[in-house]
Amino acid sequence: MNRESNMINDEQAVEIFKALSNQIRVNILQMLKEPDNNFSPQAHVINEKGFDGGGCVSDIRSKVGLSQSTTSQYLSILLQSGMVEMKRIGQWTYYRHNEETIKQLEKYIGLKI
Repeated sequence: MNRESNMINDEQAVEIFKALSNQIRVNILQMLKEPDNNFSPQAHVINEKGFDGGGCVSDIRSKVGLSQSTTSQYLSILLQSGMVEMKRIGQWTYYRHNEETIKQLEKYIGLKI
């Protein structure tokens, strides 16, 4: 996302739409939107200030039923598009819904479409 104007530009929007063009990636985003309903408590994130919610890669992989490598690839695409945020804590990698990008996408769609 373009930090200076706090608005998604056309190129960034295309990357987001590409990330959303796969049903499993959309499912992952939906799960991450309500992590408490979709994942077990994330013990390692509890003490991390500023990074609550979300799920670890292994929990996401279990939910989507894909291999570790495919799940990681899908999460990488979502991360590059800005739709999710990531934090490594020890040996675990956690992802969560990026609310700021989603709000900016809503504004973008409202202005462009």
